Amino acid sequence: MKLAYTRKIIDAIHSGSLLKANYKKTEVFGLEIPTAIEGVPSEILDPVNVWSNKKTYKETLLKLAGLFKNNFGGFVNHKIGKDDKLTEEILAAGPIF
Repeated sequence: MKLAYTRKIIDAIHSGSLLKANYKKTEVFGLEIPTAIEGVPSEILDPVNVWSNKKTYKETLLKLAGLFKNNFGGFVNHKIGKDDKLTEEILAAGPIF
């Protein structure tokens, strides 16, 4: 990503304009990404668009999601909170695939 675009994104953060932006969720991780930032081509805001090989992107995304799931698995038996609700919420926030 060009430095000028990075600066525009930082400017949008500082100005508060990102609070008013429209967002869409990414697949698997459900991250919310802005659909537009002034001065930044919208296609580069979505990670899938900056990968030249979409198949490799998807494979890498699923591999990373699998690594997250495996790591989270080590904490399933560690209960947080009196009713374990927090543990369930943390586990539910992981990737979906």
